[in-house]
Amino acid sequence: MPELPEKPAATPVPVPTDAPADARQLDSLPTTKVARAARFAKTGLKVGANYVKHYARRSVGAESSTQDLHEANAADLYGALSEMKGSVLKVAQMLAMEKNMLPTAYADQFAQAQYQSPPLSGPLVIKVFRDAFGRSPFELFDEFDVNARQAASIGQVHFARLKGRPLAVKVQYPGVADSIKSDIRLVKPIALRVMGLNEAQVRPYLEEVETRLLEETNYALELRRGTEIGAKCAHLPHLEFASYYPELSSSRILTMDWLGGQHLKEFLQTAPSQAVRDQLGQALWDFYAFQMHTLRQVHADPHPGNFLLRAEHGGTVGVLDFGCVKEIPADVYELFTALLTAETLADEARLAALLTQAGILRPDDAPVRTAFYISTMQASLELVGRPFRQPTFDFGDPAYLAALYALGDDLIQQPELRQQREPRGSEHFIYLNRTYVGLYALLTELGAVVQTGTLEQSDQRNHLARPEL
Repeated sequence: MPELPEKPAATPVPVPTDAPADARQLDSLPTTKVARAARFAKTGLKVGANYVKHYARRSVGAESSTQDLHEANAADLYGALSEMKGSVLKVAQMLAMEKNMLPTAYADQFAQAQYQSPPLSGPLVIKVFRDAFGRSPFELFDEFDVNARQAASIGQVHFARLKGRPLAVKVQYPGVADSIKSDIRLVKPIALRVMGLNEAQVRPYLEEVETRLLEETNYALELRRGTEIGAKCAHLPHLEFASYYPELSSSRILTMDWLGGQHLKEFLQTAPSQAVRDQLGQALWDFYAFQMHTLRQVHADPHPGNFLLRAEHGGTVGVLDFGCVKEIPADVYELFTALLTAETLADEARLAALLTQAGILRPDDAPVRTAFYISTMQASLELVGRPFRQPTFDFGDPAYLAALYALGDDLIQQPELRQQREPRGSEHFIYLNRTYVGLYALLTELGAVVQTGTLEQSDQRNHLARPEL
């Protein structure tokens, strides 16, 4: 039996007793291109049938609201995606983070992808262990719960115990890495046809997304990144990171400490004080500021399923899942941070130069289009970058939230953007933008008041706090 290395005594972690969030269990997954295409087609037929029923009811005077239609379609679509796992479920998870992008019914359903999708059945979990170690989990651990405590898009988490220590064991879904490649090949021609794009225009963006998704299936890489980033961020206050155990891990199994706490939705139901909310928000802000300005790489999957919150010690954040980490090239860092400064917003020529560098403006753009992009980006950067330019920021301010949603609605309605068929901007911004969308969403739900400061002040604060790296 593997030996765990000795560790200093830590605060006892309560043993979780909750049942799986979804009682359904999957005995198999569609992994081939044909099987997954067939599942897509079956779901399309069900969604089409929902529309037929909706309009049939209305034609005879029966009540059938658009909300009812959205709820039926969302349930059918999520049901299919949760059985397919992999990249399609990951995209649903990402869309759920964009609060104003989807109707509420879809956002609520897709949010389950963060940690509440149907898990693999017990026999399938045991088979993964036998394939990896030649032994069942019951032979490796003193205690192992075959029912998953959380199940997301790439893998699911089980509770285990060895030598008295509570452990989290993440098990990757079979065939998920191969399915990512086949899903992209399946969806790409459809998306290109619908959006009127050619492959050369979207290739850098698709390659960026595919690279990040495939990295999430590389548990050896996640173990290394989680260990390294956790060690470098250990000095930051009110954060907790798990230790990983290579001897109990493989290419498809990852074993780490079990961290205590609750996910955001459940934690907020305990009615934490404003002081606790603020400390949790500050911990999250400092974590991302340190990664951005010092490590030049970020945990790029900041959805509620990847953080555990506790009120102990005034508010503590447990950080999970380093599968999606975006490493930031030096020139991209300089460009991203320069776009957020007050000096850039006040200098139209400087903004235009940076937007050209970012690939948003192009030399052959007509003057009218150039002026449109400059004014649109100026308004967007002023609002979205506002927290970076103030010493303290209230993410619970309803006026700021309303302004963000109004900006999103306004951009969607802009005919110039709706007619724009060619994607623009650096592919590196996909995951940087996603990171801050997720961080803002977390801080907003917490209603946290955070010391943000200027980019320079944030960098200086973290520089003073950190040890030599």
